[in-house]
Amino acid sequence: MHPLLLHLGHVAIPTYGACTALALVLVLAVSVFAAKRAGVNADKVWNLDLVAILAALFASRIVLILGDPNVYRKHPFWLLGLLTTPNIWLALGGAFVGLLAALLYAMSAGLPLLKTADALAPAAAIAFACNRIGAFLGGSAWGTPTHLPWCVVYRSPVAYLWYRVPLGVSLHPVQVYDAGTSFLLFLLLLWMGRPGGSGRDGEIAGTWLFLYGLIRFFLEFLRGDPTRIPVLGGALTLAQTLCIVAVLFGGISWLLGSPKPTLMVADEKPTA
Repeated sequence: MHPLLLHLGHVAIPTYGACTALALVLVLAVSVFAAKRAGVNADKVWNLDLVAILAALFASRIVLILGDPNVYRKHPFWLLGLLTTPNIWLALGGAFVGLLAALLYAMSAGLPLLKTADALAPAAAIAFACNRIGAFLGGSAWGTPTHLPWCVVYRSPVAYLWYRVPLGVSLHPVQVYDAGTSFLLFLLLLWMGRPGGSGRDGEIAGTWLFLYGLIRFFLEFLRGDPTRIPVLGGALTLAQTLCIVAVLFGGISWLLGSPKPTLMVADEKPTA
């Protein structure tokens, strides 16, 4: 694959990091489009995206510093790098702070929470698809060994150095499975968000949480990288546990979603 997108002298731009940056741009574009279509204030949704992204990036950098302060004291500019570290605690810490910041901003700005979540769901789906393509090209979050015709074999020493992907071994392209299903979910959510499409506020967000959580739960069985954290004595991974939570929240959002208002036309009385 191609873990390095560009390498000029001492400047190296990893493909995974570049795809993650592209995913953030897609979040901004798609969420604003979906907000306008749903009748939510697009400017406030744009601001919400920026608040969440900046908060998540800041939190992830803090986690990096706390994890190895001596390295970043010697090389402070490394904090500005695009390299995406395969660390689940880094990802979870950034995601939690970003979601919290988004929720606080939405409440302070008076945004309707369920409708705003519906506008953000397609953006999250396409962002996940783009991020997983970056992981595939870089060699992160690789799959278990397989001899299927569509297997992938990594041979780049850089991919091994950065992500410890085994070289010369036929692996499941589990990142592509993830990206493909996320893209299909993106199309489904866009279709649901068409004018007159979804009947309840929160239904689109609930659909994404439920379906992606279900799909990702089973895809975790095809993951072979060592970044997975076992729980319940190894019966599940931490990611699978979060998938179960996502499925539950998706179901709850369906139950608590409020019907969208419809225009009622009064019966006309016959004229004399």
